[in-house]
Amino acid sequence: MTPSISQLSTLVGETITLQGWAYNFRSSGKIFFLQFRDGSGRVQVVYSAGDLPAEQWDALKSLTLESSVTVTGLVKAEPRAPSGFEIQGTAFAIIALAPEDYPIANKEHGPDFLFDNRDLYLRSATPWATLRIRDQVFFSIEQFFHEAGFIRFDTPILQPTSCEDTTQLFSVDYYGNPMYLSQSGQLYSEAGIMSFGKVYDFGPVFRAEKSKTRHHLSELWMMDAEMAFHDQVDNMAVQERMVKRIVGDVLKFCAPELKILERDTTLLQKLVDEPFVHLKHAEAKAILIADGIADVDPLDDMGTEEEIYLGNKYQLPIFIEDYPAAVKAFYMKRYVDEAGVLRARNADLIAPEEGREIIGGSQREESYDALKKEIVDRGYPLAEYDWYLNTRKYGAVQHSGFGIGLERTVRWITGNHHIRETIAFPRMLNRSTP
Repeated sequence: MTPSISQLSTLVGETITLQGWAYNFRSSGKIFFLQFRDGSGRVQVVYSAGDLPAEQWDALKSLTLESSVTVTGLVKAEPRAPSGFEIQGTAFAIIALAPEDYPIANKEHGPDFLFDNRDLYLRSATPWATLRIRDQVFFSIEQFFHEAGFIRFDTPILQPTSCEDTTQLFSVDYYGNPMYLSQSGQLYSEAGIMSFGKVYDFGPVFRAEKSKTRHHLSELWMMDAEMAFHDQVDNMAVQERMVKRIVGDVLKFCAPELKILERDTTLLQKLVDEPFVHLKHAEAKAILIADGIADVDPLDDMGTEEEIYLGNKYQLPIFIEDYPAAVKAFYMKRYVDEAGVLRARNADLIAPEEGREIIGGSQREESYDALKKEIVDRGYPLAEYDWYLNTRKYGAVQHSGFGIGLERTVRWITGNHHIRETIAFPRMLNRSTP
């Protein structure tokens, strides 16, 4: 099996052959410096004219950006190199010579140009590092749930009803009948826990939200988890353990990628070591008002600037608990607080460093009558929720769940400014290609 750059630490002193691409190069007389990547990492290969047959040296001199190549050489430790290693080249061959007009050259490009050429831009260091971290986050979530006794429970992408906001649905024609692209697998997962106890699903969801901000995508990936016999306190404890696991794994396994992104990991390490902050919604709003934040409505959802301010203030993830029920979804369990405000037993987890909300979760209403009344009161078509109400009619139990947005989480962990950087081919209000 052909070795890879990621294995160089175990191959020092050996002569190896690698296959990959030339992402940069320069020559100085009889010395040729090739910046080489193979998908697992990047390394410099140094060739001397006297060490190569003439035809191989000529091939090197004809090289173009992003040509696919085979390199052979001696692996050497090199502390000055970004990878910590260097290869002293002894053989070279071109697999496929790329045209000389590679669009993503080593110069400044605007974001629109880069995303118009996203298929090629993915080869650059920043998206490479970001998407490798995304892969680790995905893998860590899967590992966490399997180790915690959950099963993966895949839910439909085509759904007949809305889980949350009916104004943000993408409709499709389904054999002559209207259907909708999933906003969440939650309702189906609630049915799943009545069979399996603890389940999660992980897949694409769709939000027809007409927003162009750096926080929004029209197609995104969501993990939804549901747990029988868990109240909201249990729910938040699972979320905290999961986030600590994700961040800990990224710090452990993605150090080269974080270095490429020039990510300051101080606060990431802090949250692994310290407990998260808990604030009631009313407390959070009172703090914002006391600190002089403008236009704070005590009974409204948390705004963007409010979330960012609190994240900066506490420098840790914050569970903001028990929002007014009027601004939350119909399925959340509710209670009346000491001030007479009807509130949901829920929490949004707000990440620091402008990460904003990365998780939304709640205890679900287990009463058949209460849930049915809420559906009717909100004007939802009751017949479309008959199957969902069956989860309360036949053996209802206290249960809770949450959803974590993969792209929002990756944006926060990587420090990327815009969420479009965190998915291979972003779909937004103003972008549907490539």
